[in-house]
Amino acid sequence: MKKVLITATEQSHIAQFHKPLIKMLKKNGFEVHVAAKNNLSDKDGLQLPEPDKVFDIPFERSPLNIKNIKAYKKLKKLLIENQYDIIHCNTPVGGVLTRLAAKPLRNSGTKVFYTPHGFHFYKGAPISNWLFYYPVEKWLACYTDKIITITQEDFSLASAKFASKIYHIHGVGVNTDKYYPVSKSFKVKLRQELGYSDEQFILLCVGELNKNKNQSTVLRAVAQAITSIPQIKLLLAGNGPMEQKLKKLTDSLGLADVVDFLGYRTNLEKYLNICDVSVSASLREGLPLNVMEAMLCEKPVIASSNRGHKELVKDGITGYLLASDDNRGFCSRILELYKNEGLRNKLGRSGRHAVRPFTEERVIDELKLVYEV
Repeated sequence: MKKVLITATEQSHIAQFHKPLIKMLKKNGFEVHVAAKNNLSDKDGLQLPEPDKVFDIPFERSPLNIKNIKAYKKLKKLLIENQYDIIHCNTPVGGVLTRLAAKPLRNSGTKVFYTPHGFHFYKGAPISNWLFYYPVEKWLACYTDKIITITQEDFSLASAKFASKIYHIHGVGVNTDKYYPVSKSFKVKLRQELGYSDEQFILLCVGELNKNKNQSTVLRAVAQAITSIPQIKLLLAGNGPMEQKLKKLTDSLGLADVVDFLGYRTNLEKYLNICDVSVSASLREGLPLNVMEAMLCEKPVIASSNRGHKELVKDGITGYLLASDDNRGFCSRILELYKNEGLRNKLGRSGRHAVRPFTEERVIDELKLVYEV
C-alpha cells in the first residue's frame, strides 16, 4: 500500500479544504497521513477523522518565526521514519518547510506535490511580495515534482516560469450534498430556528477575522445602507486576530444591534440558506470556497475585485465586483439588490450554473489525473 503525507501550516486548512482529496486517495488504496499544527480547538467543532494518522507539527504562519526551526526538525524526522511515496504540501510555510525537508528523499523515489492556494505574487501584488515570495517559489519549484494550481492566473505564471510539471484544477471541490438552494418556506422556517425574522435583509460575510479579509469595508458599507434598509442584518462568520478591533469598529459605527459575530461555524450552510446576499471585501484570494458555496446556494455575491473573486464572480451576471475599499460601491450594490428580489434570484441562478466546474465530483476527477489513479 502506498503512503501519502499531506502537510499544511494548520490542521484546520486540511479539514476545511482537503477532505475530497483524502476521500479520493483512500478509495484508491492509499494510506493517508496528515502533518500540521493542531489548531482544531480554535475552530468550534471542526474535526479531521478521515486520515489514517495525524501528526501535530508546530508550524507558525509567519515564515520568520523561530519556532519553525523546531517544526522543521520534527517534520524531517517524521519523513525519514515513514518513507512516504508521495508528499503533498500546502500553504506558504507548510509548503516551504516540507519541500526543504523532503528534498533528499526525492533521490530515493519520493514524489513531492505542492498546491499553492493562490501565490502571494500576482498581478497587482505589492512589489515586496514579488521580491520575497517569487524567488523562493521559483527555487523550490526545482525540487517539486508537481505543482497543482487552483487559479488560471497562477497556472499561466507557473507554466511560464517554474521548472516543474504544472497542473490546473478547479479549486478544492465544493460539496453539492451540503450546499444547495432551498425553498422560500424552508428559508422562513430556518430563519425562525436561528432567531431571525422574515422581514430582515440579511448579508453574510464569511472568513477569518484578519486584515486580509477586510471586513471593515463591509461594516462601513452597512453603516451607510442602514438609513435606506432599517431592517438590514450583517452576519460575520469566522474568528481570528481582528475580532476585537472589528467589534470596536462595529460599536463606533452604531451597528451593535445590526451585526452578529457568529464565530467559527461548522453549519455554515444554514446561514447561507437564510441570507439574501453574500459579501466579501478581501484584499487577496486564491479561489475562495465560501464564494463557491454561496453560488451553489443561488446567492448573489458582492465581492472585491481580486484574482480569486474574478475567476468565480462575473460582474453583472452572477454578482458584482468592486474595489476592496469602495464602501460606497458596496453600499450601492447592497441597496440595488435589496430593492430587486427578481435580480437577486436571476444572479443567484446564474451563479449556481457558473460554479458547476468547481464541484467536489469534478475536482476529484482532476485529482485522479494528478495522482495517476
